[in-house]
Amino acid sequence: MMRTGIIAAILFVLAHFALLTGVTTPEKFYFDEVHYVPAARQMLEAAMREPMLNPMHPPLAKQFMALSIHWFGDIPLGWRYPSVLFGSLAVVAVYLCGLALFGAQGPAVAASLLASFNQMLFVQSRIAMLDIFSLAFSLFAITAFMHGFRRKRPHLWFALAGIGFGLSAACKWSGAFVLAVCIGIIAVIRLMQIWRTQFADARADDWYRPDLWPGFNGWHFAACFLLIPAAVYLATFIPLYGFSVPGILEAQRRIFSDNTTSAIAGHTYMSSWPSWPFLMRPVWYLFDKIDEDHIAAVVLLGNPLILWPALIAVAICLRDWIVTRRLDAFLILAFYFGPYLAWALLPRTLGFIYYYLPAATTASFALVYALKRGSLPGWLLWAYVAIGFAGFAAMLPISAAFIGTSMATFSRLMIFQNWI
Repeated sequence: MMRTGIIAAILFVLAHFALLTGVTTPEKFYFDEVHYVPAARQMLEAAMREPMLNPMHPPLAKQFMALSIHWFGDIPLGWRYPSVLFGSLAVVAVYLCGLALFGAQGPAVAASLLASFNQMLFVQSRIAMLDIFSLAFSLFAITAFMHGFRRKRPHLWFALAGIGFGLSAACKWSGAFVLAVCIGIIAVIRLMQIWRTQFADARADDWYRPDLWPGFNGWHFAACFLLIPAAVYLATFIPLYGFSVPGILEAQRRIFSDNTTSAIAGHTYMSSWPSWPFLMRPVWYLFDKIDEDHIAAVVLLGNPLILWPALIAVAICLRDWIVTRRLDAFLILAFYFGPYLAWALLPRTLGFIYYYLPAATTASFALVYALKRGSLPGWLLWAYVAIGFAGFAAMLPISAAFIGTSMATFSRLMIFQNWI
């Protein structure tokens, strides 16, 4: 336990330092900060004025931004420090989730490093947007769910997961996608148990067992995965609306209406969900010319040296789950495909590659799984982590605005025309 705490603390400090370096550049709003920072400022006013800014998203992430602005001032550090903090926590959560999944320190640390080097997490942790907050809470919730999955009495762990899911959805509604995955997993397992399903050659590492959670009944399920998340989620609206039930319900109606509408104008960097795993269309958050030959740029693309091979790793997990019914492969697939394919079910046509962030992060588990299976040498995983870091380092000039880059370097990094 002490070793786990020490490693988690080291990962947090390293991630915090890396994410905080140069985070105040640029000293102006860029990309969607123009929506969220004014909404956070509004929350600091003595009396909430109308119209409420950015009502299409829940308030929790913006409340964290408001607190930061209150503490650090209405400056770039005040806007972006909460993202740095939650990005660092997300790195720790990946490590803890890896421990629950693989049961060993090495693979857990490797998963955390790969998630850190996938470029998406780095970029989203340095901008005042909502996604990194939702991701961090989701990852802690997944960790609790995985810890509880293997226990006869998962009640406490599943309740903790419910708290995490409620907080995730209170940052952005897409955080509820992972909650839906867990509900689906439990529903399928309970249905198979009702049908008295058994595997003829049952093994301890099967994803399904007829004796799973004998004391976890319907009331426990409702409390952990419905009531607790709903209560936590709704509680985040109290600072804005007090205990006004009509006000809180009207806020939900507005969020639902804005997030399900298909009548949304196009965007230069929009992309559809089938393209995200292939990194076909990035989002340029910033492109400022410093002089004739130098630019300050921030692009949300993803590290091709990690996210393209991750597709092969996901296929390996799928093969192993089908052939050997392995629990770790099953959970990796569930938390990769669930938050990703949920976007295919929504009617809205406007999408961006940063919606792929949760799946891109959990893809690191698939890579670790694929590289540590069978008789593969242990050094191979760490060699691949080094390769991932090399790709991340090469992309730093277009990942962090304070570094800057030349047009020649920019041209070399833009391998495909559709990346521009």
